[in-house]
Amino acid sequence: MDTITWIVVGTIAGLLASATMRGSGFGLLGDLLLGIAGAFVGTWIFHEFSWRLPLDGIPGLIVVAFVGAVVVLLALRLFSVAVTRTKRPIQSSRP
Repeated sequence: MDTITWIVVGTIAGLLASATMRGSGFGLLGDLLLGIAGAFVGTWIFHEFSWRLPLDGIPGLIVVAFVGAVVVLLALRLFSVAVTRTKRPIQSSRP
């Protein structure tokens, strides 16, 4: 896949995933990177489960990248919650 296709697929998948997950968004560059990471994760998931592309061509790549981007967003949110909980100060019962 050439670079322009990666950029287009990554941007579309990242924007769709951010909109679907109701996140604050990462901006255009962040969504692009999210979509590209999602493409790698989605490809790995589809390969491991022996799933076939739901559509042919670019639309199929966008679906796979979207699925991967949603998984990446879920992982980021779980990691964020875990980090927030460990950084919370311990409250004492003393007045």
